[in-house]
Amino acid sequence: MKWIWLSILVVSGMLLLATIVRNRISWSWLSRFSIHLTAAAAVLYLLNQTGLVPGVHIPLNPATIGTAVLLGVPGIAALAGLQAVLF
Repeated sequence: MKWIWLSILVVSGMLLLATIVRNRISWSWLSRFSIHLTAAAAVLYLLNQTGLVPGVHIPLNPATIGTAVLLGVPGIAALAGLQAVLF
């Protein structure tokens, strides 16, 4: 079963790469993604490790990392607000 999933992953990755190369999509999205990822990781680290805001600790799991990467620093503020309201 693992081989089936691995083959699906490889084939879909190759098709995605072929689509990107064929359509000549600019690589500026990669730099924007990298900047969002770096800024979100830095803010999450500062928030969790330094205790900058007392009582706020955002766990690192796929959902929080995905939110932080997609929304950037405002996404981290939204996560902290949700944590304060819900928990």
